[in-house]
Amino acid sequence: MKNTTLLLAGTALSMMTTGAVAQTFGDSAVDTRNEQLAENIADDFNRDVGTFGNTGRALGFEGSMSLQGAAATGNTDTASLGIGADLGYYDGTNGYSVQLSYQYSENEGTTDEDSLLYDLEYTRDLGASYYGFATLQGNVESIPFDTSDNFLGFGAGYRIYDTSKVYWAAQAGVGYRVADLNSASDLGEGAFTIGSTYSNQLSETLALTMDTDIVSSESDTVVYNDLGLNVAMTEVLALRTSLVTEYHTEPEAGLNDTDNTYGVSLVFNF
Repeated sequence: MKNTTLLLAGTALSMMTTGAVAQTFGDSAVDTRNEQLAENIADDFNRDVGTFGNTGRALGFEGSMSLQGAAATGNTDTASLGIGADLGYYDGTNGYSVQLSYQYSENEGTTDEDSLLYDLEYTRDLGASYYGFATLQGNVESIPFDTSDNFLGFGAGYRIYDTSKVYWAAQAGVGYRVADLNSASDLGEGAFTIGSTYSNQLSETLALTMDTDIVSSESDTVVYNDLGLNVAMTEVLALRTSLVTEYHTEPEAGLNDTDNTYGVSLVFNF
């Protein structure tokens, strides 16, 4: 009897709404979708190109941790868990950071995802504009096979501009990549990286950002570029456009060597 009551309530409510998913009174599918759209656009507008080295870091310890879990039983049995950590410490000369992200999910007793991403970084200021860094990053996955991809590297960087309106820094490094890809051709090779991060508040209404990374190894060279432009057209109208390009010298069989993603976000407040 309890199941029948729930089914009738769900059927009656779905007849009163335009969506297939039942909503509670005061919270419609339109509300939910518009809130998500607004959040996505806000994230896009607030995207900043990350600074290199220890620029802007506060002294002492800082960090955040997050945990999300969900479970469902009945017609479908699902469970998911997400754990994230972003920790850092800076003593005025040496900077340390740890980033971890773990995801797990299962459906009807079968594991869909079990993966860990990690990024450990050490940065040392060598002067007003120079710095050195070392990094260890990678991922470990168990679905569909036990695989891992790890990179250890070190290098140096230089802050070309660091003003209230313009920031530009470049860095380069060498490293070694070890990947267990569950194949006969597991990877172990050296790599060379070059990176540039640039932001410019051109005027009170116009801001430009560009982030470029090049990773070169024997198997492939990858060029990644993220270009964005924010325009405050009027007091109530704002526009952001972006172009993300990824280029491979040795793309996988059947794939193009270049991917371009174009983005436009427009906000009108009244």
